[in-house]
Amino acid sequence: MTVPARISIVTLGVTDLARATAFYRALGWPPTAYSTDQITFIQTSGALLALFPTDALAADAGLDPPTSAGFRGVTMAINLDSDDEVRRVLAEAEGAGAKIAKAAAPSPFFQGLDGYFTDPDGHAWEVAHNPDLLD
Repeated sequence: MTVPARISIVTLGVTDLARATAFYRALGWPPTAYSTDQITFIQTSGALLALFPTDALAADAGLDPPTSAGFRGVTMAINLDSDDEVRRVLAEAEGAGAKIAKAAAPSPFFQGLDGYFTDPDGHAWEVAHNPDLLD
């Protein structure tokens, strides 16, 4: 038996669901009709992104909640079509309330730019133009 190699939903633990939902809505990512007062679902071009209170997520998984709101060793990434788009998206994220963790700069790993922003709960998002990964 083989575990299917796919990601269907990425769930982010958030401290304030309304605030997190408002932030992602400000990015232009509206909640789906499946969203409730307890969880927000956002359809991306791939997997669903879910926002769920951190304590409830930890309890559901049978894990202890994180002890800090700092970097958790996980990033989500958005690969874009150009370096200019990377700069534009980082600026728009900042305008929506994101903190820029790393300004757009040439990547040491691929030809193109990358930068990072964090959402209100400290979840890190890489914004990149890696032409080798474009379809």
